[in-house]
Amino acid sequence: MTALTGVTVIDATGRAPQRNTTVLIRRERIIGMGHGVGIPAGAEVIAMPGKFVIPGLCDAHVHTMPMEQISPPLYLATGITTVREMSGTPLLHQWRDRIERGELPGPRSVIASRIIDGAPTTGDPAMFTEVATEQEAREAVRQAKRDGADFVKLVSRMPRDLHQVVADESRRQRIPFTGHLPDAVPLTVASAAGQRSIEHLYATWYETSTREKELYARIAKLTFEHGDYPGWLRETHRLEWDAVNSYSARKAAAAFAALARNGTRVVPTLSVYQMLDRPDDIDLTDQRLRYVPASAVEGWRWALENIIMAGRTPEEIAQHRELLERRLTFVRDLAKAGVPVVAGTDGGDLPFVIPGYGLHDELALLVRAGLSPLAALRAGTIEAMRLLGLDHALGTVESGKLADLVVLDADPLADIRNTTRIHAVVARGRVITAEQRTRMLDDIATAAAQS
Repeated sequence: MTALTGVTVIDATGRAPQRNTTVLIRRERIIGMGHGVGIPAGAEVIAMPGKFVIPGLCDAHVHTMPMEQISPPLYLATGITTVREMSGTPLLHQWRDRIERGELPGPRSVIASRIIDGAPTTGDPAMFTEVATEQEAREAVRQAKRDGADFVKLVSRMPRDLHQVVADESRRQRIPFTGHLPDAVPLTVASAAGQRSIEHLYATWYETSTREKELYARIAKLTFEHGDYPGWLRETHRLEWDAVNSYSARKAAAAFAALARNGTRVVPTLSVYQMLDRPDDIDLTDQRLRYVPASAVEGWRWALENIIMAGRTPEEIAQHRELLERRLTFVRDLAKAGVPVVAGTDGGDLPFVIPGYGLHDELALLVRAGLSPLAALRAGTIEAMRLLGLDHALGTVESGKLADLVVLDADPLADIRNTTRIHAVVARGRVITAEQRTRMLDDIATAAAQS
């Protein structure tokens, strides 16, 4: 049994911070909490006066890099105690089993199916499942179920008719489905079909535009070759730019109200757009890059130059810079309308979104968008757990909940950037002390240098 004493608990329920509190942990669970709570004889007492305790953080959109000595421990060291993996692989299932057995330090995980897209996909056809018929779409969902996926993941080139087929088959198989908002599917249509969350902000603008019909007519004419992600990005930018410049607050309010009624969550991944829209702002000397193998950093640099920035005109560069501000306003309006906003990063997939650390950047971007520090913290804790269906056990600091916690040196409600000031982490009831965390980070840096 462990007692954390003298802490200020920010429980993420919305209640006021609880000062000079004891958090009592037995095995993996919080069994008592409060001022003056009784500490049983024999308990390990860890005095933490002046520290702040928050729930363990969740990155609800990751593509974990397949490096055992780096990725799982880096999440824990940065306070990420749960992740939602957005592209299922056998390795991730093996890691989850080993983490649950205590053989590998790492976060809890909820794992997607193999990514499903229309045909041809603009992604890697060797890694994606392409569907062109109703039979193929239904079989892809059934295969996800057989593979043990926790949910079905769709991406952008899924046609509207097959999106509805996936929605129907997911209900039949009793498996959630989520993913990108497909290019041809309006926001409210996806929400009404039961899509649990919208990942990123691609295509979310179109239904809020006074030029909606024109935009969808243009989308219907688009064709791409296998793997033509750069071409898709260019066309998406043109569509988005025209959509934001014909944005209707009235249409947006109606769409957002539908999402709020349906409980459809949005995972905006603002970290992605910070990189896509303002690549010139990336700090190539960021000290956190020492936790990423040099080969991966070089790959990111290549992708930035040859995919993200390739062919951008000065006019498009200026447009992208403006788009980031529009996206921040869009997220603010979503939150004001009561749409649950969830923190996720796309870490491990897109360049310079650093795994683990990216979630802290995302929380800061949510505050920049207009969310309060508490709302941003909830986006990375209880709202994420509601999306994952784990809110009965995780996401708040309360007696009876599982003991996944982060201990901070400073108040995140005063400044959300204080989530980076990590003193200790509690994962599955086990305390990772400041000294142990420092050793973890040193080991990760060494593994990255040797990879």
